[in-house]
Amino acid sequence: MSAIFLRRFSRLLLLALRLAALPPALAQAQAVPDSLPGLSRPFARYTRQALVEQLFAHLDRPTYAAGETMWLKIYAVDGTRHQPLALSKIAYVELLNAQQQPVLQARLALSRATGHGSLALPPDLPAGPYVLRAYTSWMRNFSPEGYFHCPVTVLNTARPPGPAARPAAAGYDVQFFPEGGQLVRGLRSRVGLRVVNAAGQGVAATGIVRDAQGQPVATFETLKFGLGSFDFTPALAGAGYVAAVQITDGQDISVPLPAATEAGYVLRLADATADSVRLTVQAQGSALPPGPVAVLGHAGQRIVAAVRGPLVGGVGEFAFAKKDLPDGTMRFTLFDGAARPRAERLYFQRPRHPLALVVAAPAGYAPRARVEVQLRADAPANASLAVYQLDSLNAAEPADIDTFLSLTSELKGHVEAPNYYLRDTSATARAALDNLLLTQGWSRFRWDDVLAARPPALPYLPEVNGHFVRGRLTDRRTGAPAAGLTAYLASPSRAIRLYNAISQVDGILRFETNPFYGPTQLVLQTDYLRDSTYHLELLSPFSTQFAAGQARPFALSQGLAAALTQRSVQVQTQRRFFSRFENAYTQPAHDTLAFYGRPDEQYLLDDYTRFPVLEEVMREYVPGVLVRKRRDGFHFLVVDKRNDATFRNNPLVLLDGVPVFDVNKIMAFSPLKIRKLDVVDGHFFHGPLTYDGVVSYTTYKGDLAGFPLPPQALLEEYEGLQGEREFFAPRYETAARQQSRLPDFRNLLHWQPDMTLTPGQPRTLTFYTSDQVGRYLVVAQGLAADGRAGSARLVLEVKPAL
Repeated sequence: MSAIFLRRFSRLLLLALRLAALPPALAQAQAVPDSLPGLSRPFARYTRQALVEQLFAHLDRPTYAAGETMWLKIYAVDGTRHQPLALSKIAYVELLNAQQQPVLQARLALSRATGHGSLALPPDLPAGPYVLRAYTSWMRNFSPEGYFHCPVTVLNTARPPGPAARPAAAGYDVQFFPEGGQLVRGLRSRVGLRVVNAAGQGVAATGIVRDAQGQPVATFETLKFGLGSFDFTPALAGAGYVAAVQITDGQDISVPLPAATEAGYVLRLADATADSVRLTVQAQGSALPPGPVAVLGHAGQRIVAAVRGPLVGGVGEFAFAKKDLPDGTMRFTLFDGAARPRAERLYFQRPRHPLALVVAAPAGYAPRARVEVQLRADAPANASLAVYQLDSLNAAEPADIDTFLSLTSELKGHVEAPNYYLRDTSATARAALDNLLLTQGWSRFRWDDVLAARPPALPYLPEVNGHFVRGRLTDRRTGAPAAGLTAYLASPSRAIRLYNAISQVDGILRFETNPFYGPTQLVLQTDYLRDSTYHLELLSPFSTQFAAGQARPFALSQGLAAALTQRSVQVQTQRRFFSRFENAYTQPAHDTLAFYGRPDEQYLLDDYTRFPVLEEVMREYVPGVLVRKRRDGFHFLVVDKRNDATFRNNPLVLLDGVPVFDVNKIMAFSPLKIRKLDVVDGHFFHGPLTYDGVVSYTTYKGDLAGFPLPPQALLEEYEGLQGEREFFAPRYETAARQQSRLPDFRNLLHWQPDMTLTPGQPRTLTFYTSDQVGRYLVVAQGLAADGRAGSARLVLEVKPAL
């Protein structure tokens, strides 16, 4: 940050402090964030430039057997108010193994801020803990901690588990987190505690903090999920305090506490009353900048409170009315007298008006019985619903959409039993939640980026229209990036599509394509007649950055042997008898009109006399294109009928949408392989380029029909968007179907990813139970247009027929 910017910022902050002096003992938070323009204005500028986009994925169940299909629904929201955000049109979904290697990847189309799809788990997929993550191109500009992550377990009795993320040997990780970020000599602090085993599971522990002489100065004990907190006042600066931690299995561990500083700030946040929150600031050290401090309260990237005031005797207290604070997770950031961020504290307010989502149905059923489930909401909402069997293998409980948006999306790493913090309202749960905020908080942005005069670089654009195919252009001789060169991207097809881009300083090419589905071939090239010394490559659209702390345990006890055998039989039976009924992926209808629109001239060659040489075809019945021969061979000159003239340069020549820069090569191509010829007889503007007309040939199959591409061109298989696929389940609507001898061992009874709910109009869903008796969980997730999220659950029981 420049000295000029700091001086200007300090003057603005001091001016704001003079305009509204507050009592020194207690400063009341201002509802209007403009009371600190030196902070709020850079913050607002950064927010406009770095919009937060979030994804939530509703999975049909938490545990799968290899060979089953994973179904999922994507909700896209803005990270500030959690309202549906129709920014990106594509979500990237990956299934990561314990080494954070993608084993499955898919691109899902998003429409009106939602999308849905599926991942077919291979039968040979090793058993183990996996993580499904989802993100957009725009989200790649920021930390992968902000991607959606959901733990998933895969079972496979035919394959041993894959390698673990870390050694399976016993070991514990103990960490301490001072409230606000640091310990300061002489200042009493609350310290968060986190104790996890080698697999990342929280474990119970107790302990004693001792000074350098071995004298006890504090004691502690975990409360829930290996998390706890205690108060501690360091008497000396620097290292020297050691915690003796005793794990419940009897193992003792010595862990040093973070070193205390000689000067700094300590925060203390507490629910002062039922209506207000109080933040206490303590300062120690003569080297601290003089002047009042400021506290900014912000949620997502929206300022919700601002307060400023002096510290009297190194202490200041700031009160915030809860009614002015948003639901969910927010942050209080402390700025010193020089306008530098010095400490931060998370605060959570339980959602006061969540979406009231209700699911209702009778509780008991026989096998192959009809089930009617009613789903209703108190506001217009989009919802999804799954019904799966509850057994010892499906014990995990992923975060609901309301828990994710309000809490876990703002936390770092894997959160155990996330729904506990919202579902339980006891004092123990509130204390456990505060421990969670102390130990697993993180920030989506850096204050240096917020306060910088120039915005940070954001290389990944939002895909607001279609998929960005990215490539790179480098010099073959030196390997250096090649800037300012034009490249062309095409996919050989009867639907003519062509895209061009100019390489950036780093050699990156970005082509904004129309949506295409399934695997296709892409041709990437430059005009090799002019630019023949460059290397081309296509870049993967999937992120190579990974969030830490997502590892989970994976251990199967002998008591699960029967359940594993049953699940294996279920999968094999379903694949044997019902795989033929499963719907294949289908592509939605798309525009087949060529990118240049309707041509001025079109020739179906089968309607004319067939000539064995293309030169004869062009000369005999294509009057809009003149064929000329020069020293370097053939040239096409398109007749500009609008201006009664003839263009002087070659037009854009295409074969199945692929540019052909050497007219001699297309003239050597057999016209008997060409079905259609289009001619655009005027100037054609395509992105930054202008062509003297267009001459476009189309083969019968749209596959280039053996036309040899130049060696400089890159031909590569590329996976497009995932097509539509409908969930299949048998319906026993007649007596004959009910008496069918085909075994029905489904453990997933129903999946409905896309429902529109209207207040006062319950939605009725019908499906049928399988032959599997037991308890089934109905899980509904929903998001209202105003950003309110809600979830609902209901247990059904299938009993043996009498």
